[in-house]
Amino acid sequence: MIAAFLRHGSNAVLVSAILVLTALFALGRLPFVWFGAAIGAIVFLSSEYTTHRFLFHAAPSKIGWVLALQHRLHYDHHIDPPKLELLFLPLWFAVPVTAAYFGVYFAITRNLVLTISLVFGSMCALLYYEWVHYVAHVPFVPVTPFGRYIKKYHLWHHFKNEHFWFGVTNPSMDYLGGTYRDVETVERSTTVREIWKGMEV
Repeated sequence: MIAAFLRHGSNAVLVSAILVLTALFALGRLPFVWFGAAIGAIVFLSSEYTTHRFLFHAAPSKIGWVLALQHRLHYDHHIDPPKLELLFLPLWFAVPVTAAYFGVYFAITRNLVLTISLVFGSMCALLYYEWVHYVAHVPFVPVTPFGRYIKKYHLWHHFKNEHFWFGVTNPSMDYLGGTYRDVETVERSTTVREIWKGMEV
């Protein structure tokens, strides 16, 4: 299971980068700002909702290459949710996004040490996100009640209605964004697999 996880997307590179930074922190080669790492993780786990809802579920573009990008990054994942090649963020997407996080953090803090810890926290949160997303789509029963709930919660988005339950690791932003519903009260969507057909252009 772990081997399959590391073979796809940017996961192996992400794990390697986290291990290298952890070693540098542990050896004292880089100062570690724990609250920076915590804030970085919170920023990423909050943005997972907004990215999913407003970027990945954006209406289909009329520009060919943008539409192809939308299909690769998310539309096709709804067509075939268990397909591992479509499940994880590709390296060519994850690296620029991480660089963008670095740039934004540094522009705000003007402090390289704090920026590195912020990015480290965001990278750890991204790895957690990818693992939770993976567990949701493979034939594995999570050990904890929370893990089992999160798996069900994400699968509602894929198999009941794509207009709700945009969180992946937690439902907090769905509550804040008004997109959490009792699953029994939501009608099954006819466009839950081909999500672009249910969007206003």
